[in-house]
Amino acid sequence: MSKDRGVVKRAIVTPDKHVPLHDVLATSVVRQAIEIIQPDLYIDLGDLGEWGSVSHWQWKRKKKPPVEYIIPKVEKEIESVNLFLDEMDSSLNKAGCKKRHICAGNHDEWLDHFVSEYPYLDQYGFKKAIKADERGYIYHQAGDYLKIGKMFFYHGHHFGGQYHASNHLRKLGCNIMYGHHHSLQQDSVTHMDGPKSAWSLGCLKDMSGDKNKWLGGRQHKWAHAFGVVDFFARGHFTVHIVQIVDGMASLWGELIKGKKR
Repeated sequence: MSKDRGVVKRAIVTPDKHVPLHDVLATSVVRQAIEIIQPDLYIDLGDLGEWGSVSHWQWKRKKKPPVEYIIPKVEKEIESVNLFLDEMDSSLNKAGCKKRHICAGNHDEWLDHFVSEYPYLDQYGFKKAIKADERGYIYHQAGDYLKIGKMFFYHGHHFGGQYHASNHLRKLGCNIMYGHHHSLQQDSVTHMDGPKSAWSLGCLKDMSGDKNKWLGGRQHKWAHAFGVVDFFARGHFTVHIVQIVDGMASLWGELIKGKKR
C-alpha cells in the first residue's frame, strides 16, 4: 500500500459472517476489495461462524442428544469455516497483508462453552478450531477490546437497544467500531478532549428469510458492509464505510461485483 498523503497504515474491517450462512456475493466483494486496497491490517469483528450445532437455543424446547450426535455437526461447521478462511487468507496473502486480528463474537464463544461442558474435546474451542495461530491471526476473546491508534474494535455485544451506536458512545466514551447488531449506525459527540464516534458495521450474513427462519418473517434493519480505516500520525484516523447492495459495491471509483464462485 502506498504510504503517501500521510497514511501510516490502512485497515479493512469486516463484521459478522455466520459461515455457512454467509452471503456469498457480499464476501466475494470483500475479498476483491482486499486485493484492490492492499491493507496493512485485517480485523474480523467476530461471529465468523454460525455454530448452530452448539447453540443453546436449539435445545430450549427439546432434549439435548448425546454428544456423539453433536460432534459430526460441529466438525462439519468447522470444516465450512476453515474453507471460508482459506479463501479470505488467499486474498490477504495476495494483498501482502500479514497482520490479522480476530475479535471473537458471542456465536464463536458458543464453541468455547461447548468445550467447557466437555473438557476432553478442547480441540473444538474456537481459537483452535479456526487454526488462529497457524493462520497468523492475533486472537482476542469475546468481549475484549482491540485498540489501534485512537480507535477501539470489538464484537459489539456489550450494549444494545434501538440506538446502539449512541449507547456505545455514551457508555464507553471512546471511538469504537463493532458488529453484532447487523445494522449500519453511526453516532458522534464532541467532548472537551475532542470528537469521538461509534460505528456499527452491519454484517456479511445471508439476509434472506430462508436463512433466518428464526425471525418468523419479521423484517429487519440489516445491511451488508465493511469498513476501511486509514490511520495517520499520532493515532488519528478516517473511516470509510463501504455498503454492499445486491452483491455490488463502489470502491475508489471502481464497481466491484460479487462472484458466486
